[in-house]
Amino acid sequence: MTLRRQSTDPAHDVPMDDVPMDDAPTDVVPLDDEIPPDALAHLRAVCLSFPDAYEEPAWTGIRWRVRTRTFAHVYRTDLTRSSAPAARAMTTTAGLSTTLTFRSHGEEFEALTSAGAPFFQLSWGANVVGMRLDGTTAWDEVRELLTESYCVQAPKRLAARVLTETRPGSAEA
Repeated sequence: MTLRRQSTDPAHDVPMDDVPMDDAPTDVVPLDDEIPPDALAHLRAVCLSFPDAYEEPAWTGIRWRVRTRTFAHVYRTDLTRSSAPAARAMTTTAGLSTTLTFRSHGEEFEALTSAGAPFFQLSWGANVVGMRLDGTTAWDEVRELLTESYCVQAPKRLAARVLTETRPGSAEA
């Protein structure tokens, strides 16, 4: 089992891959073993690249936040039991699916929630989009969606930094 040290500053959590369970400190939380490791690796690479972003365990799955606002959340769910009709329409025979939720706004929110699979509108939150992650997920698109989600949730100063860095012609683009 992989562990992560929980510090008072969640942005500085420390991986503890080779600590025997008997020697493990008491301030560690097991990582969510249900999230496919490849999906988790992609999401971490994107989400933790944003200023002041940090990862933490959620009531289910893992979420990424800026300050106290969640901009991404990944978890396993049984979509057959979802209250969102669009989510139920995308179930597999087993019903279990990896779901990513993020924030969007305006025309993009309308386009995503009207597009159908892999996107769906959740029954909570005025600007929350659900996305089913699977072997066909376009990770470049996920990066763009999470960048927008971060900017929707982040303070204006931090959002402006990200938008400047991602514009074509910028030093880091």
